[in-house]
Formats: sequence, structure tokens, C-alpha cells
Amino acid sequence: GRAWLSGTEPRARDGRSGEEEEEEEGCYQLYPGHIPTSPLQKALLAAGSAVMALYDPYRHDMVAVLGETTGCLALPNLRDKMKHHPEGYRILQDRPRIRLSTLDMARLRGLPDGLLGREYVRFLEDNKVSPDTRMPPKFVDDEELAYVIQRYREVHDLMHTLLGMPTNMLGEVVVKWFEAVQTGLPMCVLGAAFGPIHLSARKLQVLATELVPWAIRSARNASCILNVYYEQRWEQPVESLREEIGIFPPP
Repeated sequence: GRAWLSGTEPRARDGRSGEEEEEEEGCYQLYPGHIPTSPLQKALLAAGSAVMALYDPYRHDMVAVLGETTGCLALPNLRDKMKHHPEGYRILQDRPRIRLSTLDMARLRGLPDGLLGREYVRFLEDNKVSPDTRMPPKFVDDEELAYVIQRYREVHDLMHTLLGMPTNMLGEVVVKWFEAVQTGLPMCVLGAAFGPIHLSARKLQVLATELVPWAIRSARNASCILNVYYEQRWEQPVESLREEIGIFPPP
């Protein structure tokens, strides 16, 4: 796929511009950074990114590509859930972003312990992560669905916060189990199924007997995690938001 530059295109032999020919073939940018790809190209990207993501689960770029190239069924389903929910619909209309440029970190840091904003900032600082590391979508061939997967990525750290899970391999696998049930994204299913191969026997036992059953029960019981306008919930207690969404207290 190619990302077309704006500007004057050379005229084709039949009098049509290169841009017109590209649009007829469906090969044009739908949003900034979009790279049009054919089904075969998507399949090759999915296969390659899956191998790399399994080899190194911390290759977030490969995990991102895998999510985009395999989410053709799950993303429209998530978008429809948002459209049919009052808060989710407002999110689709407003298109909020969770980035350092949109967060008042000083205010969130000054909130009382236990409130969502304070605990979210604590999670970022304790685990030395930043919301700005979330990659923008490239291979989703629908502008609205591209925002849906962007929103999913940007609330991922909030899922860690609500589930009380760190960013180590055990915590990531637990969150992936929760997200796999919640979203149906193949990338999450793959991470949940194959992530445990990197864990020790003791952690596998804890995962299998306590954490995975809890994550699955919580995901099935919870409402759609993309239907929460987190930016308007910073001052809500984490326990209250868990109860509202339907997430059981962490074991």
C-alpha cells in the first residue's frame, strides 16, 4: 500500500490524473497516515506481525499491525455497540483523544487517592509508560473504524488501572483475556492464548486458577469498555466505576 501525497499529479496517457486512477482503484487515503492495502497484503501483514508478536510480545508496533489487519469483523461490531449507547455515541461524535497534550497531568496528580484520574496517573508513573506511545492506525480502511481501534488502544492503560494489573507479562496476559472476551479482536485472543508461554510454572498456576477465571467472568459481566467517556470520569472513584461497568474486584 502507498500513502499518497497531496499536490498536483501527472496526467495519465488517457487524460486522467494519477489521483483519479488511484481513486477508481480504491487506493487513496481515508485519513492522515492511512496506507491502502489489498486483502492479500493484509493477510501477509497479519501473518508476519503475528509471528513477530508471538516471538516478542513487547513489539507494540507488530501487535498494532496485527490488530488492524485482523479486526475486520470485530471493529464494526464494536462501532455498532458504541453507536447504540448514549455515552458511546457521544464518544464517536466528539472523537476525544487520551494523550499527554490533552491531559492535565498536574490536576490529575492532585486528585485524592482512589479516584480514577489519580490512579491512572499513578499507573503511568509506576510502570513508566505514556499514552503517547500508542501508534496511530494505518491499515484500517474505514475512517470511523480507525478511530474505534485508536480509542481501544488509548483506553488500554485504563483497563490496567481498573483491573489492577501491572504491565509485566502476567498483567498483560490477564488484561488480554479480559479484552479478548470484551472486544472479540483476534489480536487479543492470540495474546491471551499464547502469552502464557512466556510465564513461569508458578505464575501459570496463579493465572489458570485465579486470574483468568476472574478476568473472563468480569468481561462477560461488564458493559462495553468503549462506552465509557473516561475523560469525564476522572473524579469518579475507581471502585464506583468498576461497579458501574460490572468489573468484579481483583482477586
